[in-house]
Amino acid sequence: MTATPRATELAQAAAAAAHDKLADDVVGLDVSSQLVLTDVFVIASAPNERQVHAIVDAVQERLQTLGVKPLRREGQREGRWVLLDFGEIVVHVMHAEDREFYDLERLWKDCPAVVLPSSEAPSGH
Repeated sequence: MTATPRATELAQAAAAAAHDKLADDVVGLDVSSQLVLTDVFVIASAPNERQVHAIVDAVQERLQTLGVKPLRREGQREGRWVLLDFGEIVVHVMHAEDREFYDLERLWKDCPAVVLPSSEAPSGH
């Protein structure tokens, strides 16, 4: 089983929005064969809580233009690891230190990568 085209589209839009707010090391993982609840994890990091919040807001705004609202938003108050659950995708925006500590990529290393736009690519608002 692989991520749906819609999940991939949403993940790419989320990544573009994260890059617009200078997110670091944005990756996508196709977790559809491991999880029933979602198809793609998008993981991004930022050096401070303020930037984590800015990235989260940008991702949420971008996906809203595609007709998607988060089903759940967790961790907003602390601003260290914010999880946005959009159903088909889950976006993790993490403080760089927390991302290194929890190392989600290692935990999900058996999942294939999802091709996402790079920080140099135009985001195409």
